[in-house]
Amino acid sequence: MEDTELTLDGNALGGLLREIFVEEVTDARGTCDSCGLVGEIGEVVVYAHTHAPGTVGRCPACGAVLVRIVRTERRLWVDLRGLRSLELHPSS
Repeated sequence: MEDTELTLDGNALGGLLREIFVEEVTDARGTCDSCGLVGEIGEVVVYAHTHAPGTVGRCPACGAVLVRIVRTERRLWVDLRGLRSLELHPSS
């Protein structure tokens, strides 16, 4: 079997990503890429000031930025590069 037979474009992720992003995530367990702490997203220290361009979630142990979220009228940007992994608990 050739690699091209196993390769799809990004549209193949659509259903999986839709399933992931409708889950409750405050009880999801994230791993800090900086210090390795594993904890629930609900334990992250969040900075959400009204005059700031977005919301920032920091590791409660080392203070590293885990997540950045910026929302405008027409777009939503999510940066999770501070999380080494995110373990969700699917409801189905």
